[in-house]
Amino acid sequence: MRFLFALLLGFCGAGLATAGPLVEGGQATVTAIVDGDTVLLDGKIEGSNEVRLVGIQAPKLPLGRKGFKPWPLADKSKAMLEALVLGRTVTLKFGDNHMDRHGRLLAHLFVADGSWVQGAMLSGGMARVYSFADNRAAVIDMLALETKARAAGLGIWGNPYYRLRKPDELEQLIGTFQLVQGIVFDAVTVRGQTYLNFAEDWRQDFTITLDKRALTTFSDAGIDPLTFKGKLIRVRGWLKKRNGPMIEVSHSEQIEVLD
Repeated sequence: MRFLFALLLGFCGAGLATAGPLVEGGQATVTAIVDGDTVLLDGKIEGSNEVRLVGIQAPKLPLGRKGFKPWPLADKSKAMLEALVLGRTVTLKFGDNHMDRHGRLLAHLFVADGSWVQGAMLSGGMARVYSFADNRAAVIDMLALETKARAAGLGIWGNPYYRLRKPDELEQLIGTFQLVQGIVFDAVTVRGQTYLNFAEDWRQDFTITLDKRALTTFSDAGIDPLTFKGKLIRVRGWLKKRNGPMIEVSHSEQIEVLD
């Protein structure tokens, strides 16, 4: 495990290339690991001693939830985060929102040499990118690290549970977080809502929806989702059922254009 720790931090030590400004949030020592993306500190910062590593999602553990089955590799993800930070002093850096509705700090963590903990977890394949419209700093960097780990089949990317899904195999996955990859059949805007459809029958097949607020994030990035028609894209999000399977996109980083 020590070798893994040194290897991953060495890989991520160059820092963030495109994250934009992060605000220093203080230092503390990590006293406990809750799961692969949550830690406890020895003191409170901004009123909380619990940190949710913003921008990533590690395999989930039950954490007291009755009937909840742990996701594959959840224990290994937790063990990796433990090797990276337990008992070590970390620096917290914030992007946008500093705290979630559960009272957890939403921070990027850095160890003493400046190495980025989120980057290490993604590079080792022990987490995937999980971003929100109100906390998008460093997402482009994280997507790049995730892509490399997935191409190498590291960690979760060697397990079928986390594989990329096709648009026609989502019906039984409603209520789960998925990465879906396919060619956009059509792209239309109706009464201010944009729809990316992946087959001719939009009433039954997979669809991505974007509201006006989401479209603003694409416009700010110089992207028009209507140009996605005929292109191969990858989208990530929670699958819902609205006619067919559907993912609501809230910000541009949720969609990667692969053509």
